[in-house]
Amino acid sequence: MGDFTSKDIRQILVQLFVLVISVAIHEFGHAIMADKLGDDTPRRQGRVTLNPIAHADPVGTLILPVVSGVFSAMGGLGGIGWGRPVQWQPSKVNRKWSMATASILVAIAGPGMNFVLGTLTAVVHVLLVWRGVISHDGDVSQILGIVVGTNYILMFFNLLPFPPLDGGHVAQHLMPYRYRAHYDQYAKYAPFALLVVIAVPQVGQVFSLPAEWLARHVYMLLQLPFGG
Repeated sequence: MGDFTSKDIRQILVQLFVLVISVAIHEFGHAIMADKLGDDTPRRQGRVTLNPIAHADPVGTLILPVVSGVFSAMGGLGGIGWGRPVQWQPSKVNRKWSMATASILVAIAGPGMNFVLGTLTAVVHVLLVWRGVISHDGDVSQILGIVVGTNYILMFFNLLPFPPLDGGHVAQHLMPYRYRAHYDQYAKYAPFALLVVIAVPQVGQVFSLPAEWLARHVYMLLQLPFGG
């Protein structure tokens, strides 16, 4: 990191902070959805909270975000991380929900929370610029833009159909039963494919480009150029 400037280091720290908060929001989404469906396991384990410490994972919330921040400062892909998985029991949900439906709802709740946080941040960003509270090209605008981009990246990343990502859980429960054995075979190698997605920036564009597209169009809808 000897070639990094103070600006690069600041960007890494900002990216780390934003990612830790965004991951906590993501895991909170899983926990609150399972709780609302009738399973009190996440609440008993202290996961129905926005406290980042309750959702932190040593690798996914600390080590990987630092590495991700370094890549981002170097012009590469940033905004990747994960939290400690929320434990819940499908058999305990309200009987009006099937286990498959409950599993899909809990899985998509995490990415859904990232979409909500990213979009609400964009709205607040535009309002603050419109009211003259912050400048369009200032430091606060840049940080708010990072919040938006990071949450959209997390959303698309977690929707990839690779176990153990949320998209993998959704794919599993949408898979016709006669193909379930084939899916189980695929699931054994999915984590290796996921490592390739994380390690190779060109492959990571599978979710980074849609995230950038979404952020850009949200800002266009709100009448503010994307990027701060």
